[in-house]
Amino acid sequence: MDQSTHTQSSPVRDTIIAEGQRIMSGKGFSAVGLNEILTTARVPKGSFYHYFASKDAFGVALLEHYFDTYLAEIDALFSQAKLSKADALIRYFKCWRSKQLPDDCHGKCMVVKLGAEVADLSEPMRHALKLGTAGIIGRLAGAIEGGVAEGSVGAQAPAAILAETLYQLWLGASVMAKISRDAAPFDAAMSTTKQLLQLPH
Repeated sequence: MDQSTHTQSSPVRDTIIAEGQRIMSGKGFSAVGLNEILTTARVPKGSFYHYFASKDAFGVALLEHYFDTYLAEIDALFSQAKLSKADALIRYFKCWRSKQLPDDCHGKCMVVKLGAEVADLSEPMRHALKLGTAGIIGRLAGAIEGGVAEGSVGAQAPAAILAETLYQLWLGASVMAKISRDAAPFDAAMSTTKQLLQLPH
């Protein structure tokens, strides 16, 4: 299993990851070569191998960084005292929709962009995706449980199952929106989300 050579954050390492994420969010993993990333980041190849043992190890580091940032954003949203958990959940999915619109090729969900591609190419990257998505589903489940407790969510299904169902629903909507070049799949996903959470339409 490939491992990053140096895992501590540094300006150079952070720049390589940031540029890699920006480029791969548009092109995917396999279509992007290291030279393209390093040229854009203005970093010599030797510096890359100081921080990453391989492109595969870089992919793991990129996903870990992506999920760390993403989960921190979810935690901040779901911890806002002024929002009910129902309102926070709807805001989360509205934000998902806005970032996945067909005319926006950057800022994409890396699970949508890379999931199917790298899961068959790299076991370490598949594992990073599995851990990251489990973290997202866990946060959604916690918000649903909180919403039920406060009365803003009326769902009776177990929160863990409902959270996984919603996450899979929105992943599917993202793929269909890419295929159709239309936002209608997100509209359908939002309607189903409100039904499953038993929220007013």
